[in-house]
Amino acid sequence: MTIGCHGLVWTGVFDAPGIRLAAEKTKQAGFDLIEYPLMDPFSFDVAAARSALDEHGLQVSASLGLSEATDISSEDASVVAAGEALLLRAVDVLADLGGTYFCGVIYSAMKKYLEPATPQGIANSQRVIARVADHAAERGVRVAVEVVNRYETNVLNTSRQALAYLAEIDRPNLGVHLDTYHMNIEESDMFAPVLDAADALHYVHIGESHRGYLGTGSVDFDTFFRALARLDYQGPITFESFSSVVVAPDLSRMLGIWRNLWTDNDDLGAHANAFIRGKLAAVDTIRPH
Repeated sequence: MTIGCHGLVWTGVFDAPGIRLAAEKTKQAGFDLIEYPLMDPFSFDVAAARSALDEHGLQVSASLGLSEATDISSEDASVVAAGEALLLRAVDVLADLGGTYFCGVIYSAMKKYLEPATPQGIANSQRVIARVADHAAERGVRVAVEVVNRYETNVLNTSRQALAYLAEIDRPNLGVHLDTYHMNIEESDMFAPVLDAADALHYVHIGESHRGYLGTGSVDFDTFFRALARLDYQGPITFESFSSVVVAPDLSRMLGIWRNLWTDNDDLGAHANAFIRGKLAAVDTIRPH
């Protein structure tokens, strides 16, 4: 199992120096993988990232959240087309980096909507995701749609919603991305949604209820990790945390990162790596062999 860390734990700027810094810090904290946010895949420095990955011996994944200008659940054809172009480019960037997992809020804008999603908007989203999945398959990439809370999308808030959305697309390389921070808000428990996803679970984010140090909030991690063990989940498990110490301006405003939940990301990252590996070791002792 691959244990990773989101690049935004280390920096809010992903120019060449930021790319290299994030990789260096990820390795120092003991992780196997770095998740780069590809909010602008057209300007992402692939050569710098490839060099940093090679230098530090890291695997890579990529994620993003669409904006209003690239919202593929829009009824505006030009906006949908812009979103599709961005997603296809992000897949190519990840594939060029040697990564095989592309995830995130890639099916709608990442924002608080003021109305429910429309049938036409959902159909537009599914049509584009099908094409993205097909392109990704050609590049050896798996695609996972991230289930997030009601304040960040009006399309997929629960594991079962994601499964219903994906059933109408039916691509073998397309699956579900669960995040404990969002599950803690929207799901009834931390066990059933994992088992509901079953083989469709392709990617996992580990985040605390307040997005700070793992184990200091209200997320039931023990139950969640037991569910992963029940499935014999073998995909990436990636730590994600935000503080106003590390700021990516647009994203920080959208996510409401208004306070410092931590100030020392070196300590935070090392703690998260040990926490995740400790939970996995614990559930392994009670799993049939």
